[in-house]
Amino acid sequence: MLIYEHSAEGRKGAPQAPRQKAPLTGIPAHLLRPESAALPQVSELQAVRHYTRLSQQNFSIDTQFYPLGSCTMKYNPRVCHTLAMLPGFSGIHPLSPATQQQGFLACMAELQLMLAEITGMAAFSLAPMAGAQGEFAGVAMIKTYHQARGDAMRREMLIPDAAHGTNPASSVMCGFSVKEIPTLANGDVDIDALTAAVGPQTAGLMLTNPSTLGVFERNIESIAKIVHDAGGLLYYDGANLNAILGKTRPGDMGFDVIHTNLHKTFSTPHGGGGPGSGAVGVAKRLQAFLPLPVVTKDKDTYRYLTEVDCPQSIGRLSAFMGNPGVLLRAYIYMRLLGAEGMERVAEFATLNANYMQAEAKRRGFDLGIDNRRASHEFIITLKQVAKTCHVSAMDFAKRLLDMGFHAPTTYFPMLIAECLLIEPTETESKEVLDAFMAALEQILHEAHTRPQLLKEAPQTLPVKRLDEVKAARQLDLRYK
Repeated sequence: MLIYEHSAEGRKGAPQAPRQKAPLTGIPAHLLRPESAALPQVSELQAVRHYTRLSQQNFSIDTQFYPLGSCTMKYNPRVCHTLAMLPGFSGIHPLSPATQQQGFLACMAELQLMLAEITGMAAFSLAPMAGAQGEFAGVAMIKTYHQARGDAMRREMLIPDAAHGTNPASSVMCGFSVKEIPTLANGDVDIDALTAAVGPQTAGLMLTNPSTLGVFERNIESIAKIVHDAGGLLYYDGANLNAILGKTRPGDMGFDVIHTNLHKTFSTPHGGGGPGSGAVGVAKRLQAFLPLPVVTKDKDTYRYLTEVDCPQSIGRLSAFMGNPGVLLRAYIYMRLLGAEGMERVAEFATLNANYMQAEAKRRGFDLGIDNRRASHEFIITLKQVAKTCHVSAMDFAKRLLDMGFHAPTTYFPMLIAECLLIEPTETESKEVLDAFMAALEQILHEAHTRPQLLKEAPQTLPVKRLDEVKAARQLDLRYK
């Protein structure tokens, strides 16, 4: 039910502490609305009950297990929200002088340094507003680097077929053509195919490690040497660092540029598609090209570097510098964890994933890549179940909603048929993981005995099975 359906003419929600109504000034009369907007007329209690009911119908990390592979939906500590909302942070206007932002700028300078240390990069920019924009910035820096050296022939970007779909999109947006590199059945990049593909046209290779197949690329040092010997650069799609924090660093693997999604690894809220942060880090030879602004310290004062300081920068990606609320929450989270805490994140994230992977196999599921240790996530393939029982991975996902669990990522990576990409994160208990695996096992039994139940799921939610293609292509948000 929409709030308009609670509306009755003349009903009001009187303010408990009424404020004096300030007149609108400076707005031309012809731009003012001649009559009140057609807003719902409801009491305060009606409004509270309506939105409380809506919130109770939502799936969220605060209410349910959210094993969304490749997205890292982990618990967001409340202290991070509380500290990020301190008046000294939330009250800053972005156009205020740097002398009035010293506390915030000090935090951002420390965040840049911490990210550089964690990833093995020389320097970081916090400017990108999300992972996709961070990717774009990374590819743009690779392009600018080659142009600055007069190497105009490098117009091709190599991308493994297991990569995130944004990788080829970012490359094409920066003017590169894309060449796909196959992945072997064991999850590793095909070294022979890579060797045959590199050449004077190669600008770089974009790689996720661990990959979206949930395994660590074992030949990463050989891959880096092949690309570098050909004159290309190595780009690290650091959508999630959860599996490697404190254990290894992209810079030590040979990567030249990285974006990392702070809203995943460093636990800031990102349900509903945002907001995010795709901070980018670079090796020394790319530092001059970082997007602006970047925070620096002159003697005892923090300030932003601008185009005057960095004439080779790829420029600005937004009006100001990233999403401050996200950056602050990530910074606070990292300070709370410390170096030892970050290493424990990696240990428990991989432990949970490997425990669930072993449980999945024990309960009769086929693994996407067998005989490999999982990283922070793993893959179940329902290919055989689909063939035998005529149900799909989407049917499994919808049935999980009936059991109080958000579904894992479905049909990604596309290399594995009818797959579920499952990521437990480090913040879930063994009891939760066991309950989820028991639910999956029950659904597997239902697939063999009552397949129609899966096809009609969800049964218990206010919104049933939607025509998702129609909803995307013919979206109608108007109230009639």
